Amino acid sequence: MVELVNAERAKVGCSPLTVNAKLTKAAQAHSEDMAAHANMSHTGSDGSAPGDRITRAGYDWSSYGENVAYGYATPEAVMAGWMSSPGHKANILDCGFKEIGVGLAQPNDYWTQDFGAAQ
Repeated sequence: MVELVNAERAKVGCSPLTVNAKLTKAAQAHSEDMAAHANMSHTGSDGSAPGDRITRAGYDWSSYGENVAYGYATPEAVMAGWMSSPGHKANILDCGFKEIGVGLAQPNDYWTQDFGAAQ
């Protein structure tokens, strides 16, 4: 997934993202929450917003973004969906983001990408 993101970023001159364990923790926890409640949303079952979850995971951000999706069986399929959506594509191609975390949970392939730039 990160290779696919970085390939898209390279096309527009953005630096590659590096994987951050805290963003990965936040993304995986959100994917698991969405799967457990069969609800794809940027709002967690506890009412949390992406910034809340990223902060809770210990990431000290100056900016962040989040993409969510479900029902895509492969990284290539979900990336194609996100790149076809202006808002999701904007997150992927935001040169201000420096790090990424990715989560995937079952059933039904709940995906989360959390992007960040640290303080």
